[in-house]
Amino acid sequence: MISVTEALDRLFALSSPLPAEDVPLIRASGRVLAQAITARRDQPPFAASAMDGYAVRGADLSPGAVFDVIGEAAAGSGFTGQVGPSQAVRIFTGAPVPQGADRVVIQEDVTREATRITVTGDYGEGTNIRPAGGDFRIGDRIEAPRLISPSDVALMAAMNIPQVPVTRRPRVAVIATGDELVQPGETPGPDQIVASNSYGLQALFIAAGAEVRLLPIARDRIDSLETIFALTQDGPAPADLIVTIGGASVGDHDLVARAAQGIGMEQSFYKVAMRPGKPLMAGRLGDAVMIGLPGNPVSAMVCGHLFVVPVLRHMLGLGAAPAPRLRGVLAADVAANGPREHYMRAHITPEGILADARQDSALLSVLSGSGALLVRPPHAPAAKAGDAVDYLPL
Repeated sequence: MISVTEALDRLFALSSPLPAEDVPLIRASGRVLAQAITARRDQPPFAASAMDGYAVRGADLSPGAVFDVIGEAAAGSGFTGQVGPSQAVRIFTGAPVPQGADRVVIQEDVTREATRITVTGDYGEGTNIRPAGGDFRIGDRIEAPRLISPSDVALMAAMNIPQVPVTRRPRVAVIATGDELVQPGETPGPDQIVASNSYGLQALFIAAGAEVRLLPIARDRIDSLETIFALTQDGPAPADLIVTIGGASVGDHDLVARAAQGIGMEQSFYKVAMRPGKPLMAGRLGDAVMIGLPGNPVSAMVCGHLFVVPVLRHMLGLGAAPAPRLRGVLAADVAANGPREHYMRAHITPEGILADARQDSALLSVLSGSGALLVRPPHAPAAKAGDAVDYLPL
């Protein structure tokens, strides 16, 4: 068995960032920016009023000063003349500040009669003008890589970027295996169960930025597994990552490794010193990375968080890094750990991290109700409430 850290290192060595593609700006949110982009214009492109009021020359401004209103400037329709001594232009937020003016007096600080205003309020020291290029200038950059947020999309739009270079989404093929499985909605036989892992993992991988295909359930026969493996490379968009669920252990019906090796899979490792999830396998099958997950539901989901999601982030160009851990304190005592790193299903409470009393790797209800995986290192001694611990938020 190898450690979780070594398993991750080997998985990163098997994978690499995918190429870039251009997508319309309206489809860029949630994608990973693959290349730096630069602004094509200044923002604002002109000195603009930050308030509704009157544009004047600051040199003429004083309490009680009187100005003649000679025109109006609105957003999208500026005043084309020049502001001279004791002259003012009615101006609205976002409008270009006319030539000659360098201050905007807000409308609450003046009174107006016909075409004349009188300064009445304490107009303060601010100009109420947003300078040209005050937000960004031509050539300013948004650096890559970064996960594009809705705020980033707004910034790109203001920069006049209609097409965005993003990393292609990893194409993931998910294969559930086992004669005991039927699809949700079907009626299981007396010895069968409903497939759940593939659906939870699909949701997890989509949230991580992947395109996911759920392939038909592979039965416990070499020919069935080989047929389903062939589907991963069909068509113009073959899988970048193949994830199998179950059949990766050493039982008589655990045939995934045998079938994969029979069609050319180069195995990198098998078994990781962790629980849940020891029977984990990885390698390359053609141009695709292959990860064989355990069949126990919680084991499969935990390994999805720990191994598959970091690989997907690596493929997206976001770096080769493990799932981020946080630091907290225990809400209750936990026993000493054995030789394998333990990822305990746990709850985040006001008192700290509370390990669930039930840690069976078949209990999806416990995983669904958990907010964290409490990390217990190999051979960790017993810990008491209040002790600092690492955990992975779920």
